[in-house]
Amino acid sequence: MDFTATLLFFALFISSIQAVDPCGSRPQNKDLSVIPIYGKCSPFKPPKPESWVDTVINMASKDPARLKYLSSLVAQKTTAVPIASGQQVLSIGNYVVKVKLGTPGQVMFMVLDTSNNVAWVPCSGCTGCSATTFLPSASSSYGSLDCSLPQCNQVHGLSCPATGAAACFFNQSYGGDSSFSANLAQDSLTLTNDVIPNFAFGCINSISGNSIPPQGLLGMGRGPMSLLSQSGSLYKSVFSYCLPSFKSNYFSGSLKLGPTGQPKNIRTTPLLKSPHRPSLYYVNLTGVSVGRVRVPIPPECLAFNPNTGAGTIIDSGTVVTRFVQPLYEAIRNEFVKHVKGPFSTIGLFDTCFEAKAEVELPSLTLHIEGLSMKLPMENTFLHTSAGSHACLAIAPAPNNVNAAMNVIANLQQQNHRILFDVANSRLGIAREACN
Repeated sequence: MDFTATLLFFALFISSIQAVDPCGSRPQNKDLSVIPIYGKCSPFKPPKPESWVDTVINMASKDPARLKYLSSLVAQKTTAVPIASGQQVLSIGNYVVKVKLGTPGQVMFMVLDTSNNVAWVPCSGCTGCSATTFLPSASSSYGSLDCSLPQCNQVHGLSCPATGAAACFFNQSYGGDSSFSANLAQDSLTLTNDVIPNFAFGCINSISGNSIPPQGLLGMGRGPMSLLSQSGSLYKSVFSYCLPSFKSNYFSGSLKLGPTGQPKNIRTTPLLKSPHRPSLYYVNLTGVSVGRVRVPIPPECLAFNPNTGAGTIIDSGTVVTRFVQPLYEAIRNEFVKHVKGPFSTIGLFDTCFEAKAEVELPSLTLHIEGLSMKLPMENTFLHTSAGSHACLAIAPAPNNVNAAMNVIANLQQQNHRILFDVANSRLGIAREACN
């Protein structure tokens, strides 16, 4: 009997393990899962099989277009964008969240974007979109919005007649090299157990370029059409996320919405706002240390200027942290004093070196007003798949960006809880195992 009972126990144990879906939802958890775009729990696959390092390098190669896009986010810009058909291939958007749109809810994996103010999804009949689209005709709560409504005045690239009623149609650029046309619509948005009725979003009917997220985007910026603004008192303009490593195939991070459940003991810094680029989240970067050495930096490389948009932002859609050229060179020059060359270039990284186990690499610390963000080694260096070389995982801002803007990117944010308390104008940062 004992032997039979033991066999039965192990059979049940093994079957229970096999039944667990590592990508399944957790109904008792109100947090949204934040999934690496090419993780096993994401419906998207990289264009070709490759190591995770090569995947990061390929994703980061799109950063210049991302920074160009961020620098273009000037207040009141209403330039229309030409739209043409084209086959869509994912190239920008590094983390997705699983939401439901419509009644009954249709599952969409939308890119999380802290620097965008509007949500949008590809709708049925879209030219150039992926196979997965939202079906307005299948939702009983769907409705289109016309030019007479106040929401229509909040989107850029607006096309409305001078007189008479018409559907609210708009064009937008995204990622620096892509654009789309959409009709402004509203429907119920379900985030775990929360339902936001009459959520306004762009229903995309045509795209051009290769940077439009295949199943849409959830704008978490500071504008009147963002999720924070449209959710009103539900989330009280507070959210946080913890981004998992790109290597975490079967793990996800979390997006916490609202003040409930946010970390209590977290160091914070003032959240700054530029009227020149009002959707972006600025912080006051005061310095950078390599090891124990505070790098000498020209003050103008760090200064926040609300009128021009110069300064430092924190962004979920850029892969590798970018510094303006003089700041990057100062950091690199100090780094090469600590590590023996020769140095080579791999992809966008120009400070790659032979990785030796006995060599102790210096840490990188970002000093932000009120706190210091000491980056873990895995957030500071990328090791090649063979393990023979490592690269300093930061880069200079591209030359084609007309803005003195530093960007703290998602590779450096991984395994940190980043708290956006917009209501109280503060941003918090704390180490956390997001995986």
